[in-house]
Amino acid sequence: MALAEQISRDLTAAMKARDAETVATLRMVVAAIRNARVAAGSGGEVGDAQTLELLGREAKKRREAADAFRAAGRPELADKESRELAIVQRYLPVRLTDEELEAAVDEAVAETGASAPGDLGRVMSAVMPKVKGRADGKAVNAAVRARLGS
Repeated sequence: MALAEQISRDLTAAMKARDAETVATLRMVVAAIRNARVAAGSGGEVGDAQTLELLGREAKKRREAADAFRAAGRPELADKESRELAIVQRYLPVRLTDEELEAAVDEAVAETGASAPGDLGRVMSAVMPKVKGRADGKAVNAAVRARLGS
């Protein structure tokens, strides 16, 4: 079953269960998927890879919003964003641990033969496809910078 279909079915189940927070969050996700279909043109279909990308963006929005609300002294809104993030993360692949990310960076450094901070771009372009959807770009960048000593 396609991921978009699973999300739609889960939305229906949440409506029947009267889970308002899950319904609201999944409606936003379904709307993003629908917008991607419209952008693809008539008869455009959104595959699992695109759906995962959309889910990643939605998760990032909620993560950043929660951080901003915490910084602004609004813990109740930060908690709401965190709960929505947890709902979105149900559909995302498991995030890499710090150790797994470091191993992927070390592997990319070995592949590219990078040794100086100037090789950051080559290492990033080698490691990002391997960790796409499972690690945040900022975290990958920080790990590569730490490994290259910049």
